[in-house]
Amino acid sequence: MKTDILVVDDSALLRRVECDIINSDEKFQVTDVCKDGLEALEKLRTKKYGGVVLDINMPRMDGLELLKQLQKDRIRANVVVVSTLTVKGADAAIKALEYGAIDFVTKPNNIIEAKGNTFKTSLLSVLHAATRTRTSAVKTAPAAIPDRSAAATVNQHKRAGHNKIVAIASSTGGPKSLQSVIPKLPGNLNAPVLLVQHMPAGFTKSMAMRLDELSEVTVKEAEDGDVLKNGVVYIAPGGVHIEVKKRGASHIISFNDMPPIGGLKPCANIMFDSLSHCGYDEAVCVVLTGMGADGTNGILSLGKSKSVHVIAQNEATCVVYGMPKAIYESGVVDEVVSLTDVAEAITKNVGVK
Repeated sequence: MKTDILVVDDSALLRRVECDIINSDEKFQVTDVCKDGLEALEKLRTKKYGGVVLDINMPRMDGLELLKQLQKDRIRANVVVVSTLTVKGADAAIKALEYGAIDFVTKPNNIIEAKGNTFKTSLLSVLHAATRTRTSAVKTAPAAIPDRSAAATVNQHKRAGHNKIVAIASSTGGPKSLQSVIPKLPGNLNAPVLLVQHMPAGFTKSMAMRLDELSEVTVKEAEDGDVLKNGVVYIAPGGVHIEVKKRGASHIISFNDMPPIGGLKPCANIMFDSLSHCGYDEAVCVVLTGMGADGTNGILSLGKSKSVHVIAQNEATCVVYGMPKAIYESGVVDEVVSLTDVAEAITKNVGVK
């Protein structure tokens, strides 16, 4: 049976293109379309959909107002937002995720882009993730750590030391989930924090600014050459891989412009792997919600030369239980915690100044 999808957009042309893309997938069928949020609200009050593709800028009721109304009415919907790649559009996309959207895709600039493979691939990929979220998120997390044979190899370099760094990998569902993690970190955290969140270029700056407003720690979009400081969160810019390199007595952020890895740029594996050559005694590696397995190979490689402590988000609180599942099944996880306990687990392991 195909999954029913609702498409909401004030552009008749884009509605048609989105419908054609969605209907081209054997798992989906567009069963209703709406030209604004008010029409969509009435549909969502009376009918269940597997997924909703939602524009933000619309007359009468825009996408943000619709999402807020859905929260107020306690109507659950797996919403994918289509957002323009502008400063205003990026800010709106971040707010949409706060208001309950699962993820977003970048709105094409013209009809040629709309009918191109990039938009089609992006929309279908995110829609597949969004329509799977509720079934995966209601399951309970495993109660025990699996076979630790791999962990014995990865953690053979554990040693006493207080010079630590935190590295976080996050993907689908991450922007909203991070608001339950970063703002809970103390401002005097005794470690710098690196964060790879899979997002397009242009959106990570808005996310960094929003998290900075909410947090005691300083949050910024990483810049090439940034000197790492304790109590600061450095978010990899969309479209750029980040590495950590030693420079004298300090460590800096170094941009790597190699091609996407498995379609990902930034890629968490590159970030984790670069820590193998740094001067930190231990890396606290955190894997949050997301599709795929990004982060696992990097952590396994890092653990061969460096002391690591691995924290994975549990299945019950993940939007998509993919990346945490992959690292969990590798056998190197030290802690499986709920989303609300991630910040506490990080702080416990690195301490405060």
